[in-house]
Parts: sequence; C-alpha cells; structure tokens
Amino acid sequence: MFLRYGSSELDQHSIHPDSRLSSDHAPLTITISIADEIVSTSKLSIPQNSEQEITFVEEVILIFKNLDMSNIIDKDNLENTVNQLEALIK
Repeated sequence: MFLRYGSSELDQHSIHPDSRLSSDHAPLTITISIADEIVSTSKLSIPQNSEQEITFVEEVILIFKNLDMSNIIDKDNLENTVNQLEALIK
C-alpha cells in the first residue's frame, strides 16, 4: 500500500501477516474516517386529492394534448418535440 507522505487520511491501517497463507501478500485492514455532514434536501409534492393536484393533472394532460407529434419521423424531429415539451413544462 502506498500512502502520500504525511497523509493522515489512511493512517489507521493494520497488516495481518498471520493471514497471508501461501501468498506473499498480507491482508490489509484500513479504517477511513467519515466526517458527519448534513445534506439538506427538499421534496416538492402536491397533496393527494387536492384541488392543486386536480389542476396540475389537467394542465399536464392539456400540454400533452396540444403537443404536435404528427411530424415525429426521425430522431431530429423527436428531439425537437421533446424540446417543445420541455419548454411548455417550464
């Protein structure tokens, strides 16, 4: 195992020469410290069966109904349609 000179990240290691068996390599155990870190997350949600949910679903249905998919005959047209959908959703 090679460690950077003066590195403290992996300085807690143990070599187990008694577990080497017929190999010339000895097993190695490394303890790596993990710092506590709080990752803030958020979740957007709409209450189930609410007026807000009904309105949202109606808007999504309307967007898909009005999306022109008649010209999707190749990859470029598909990408254009997907880009239109993205623009409508934003």
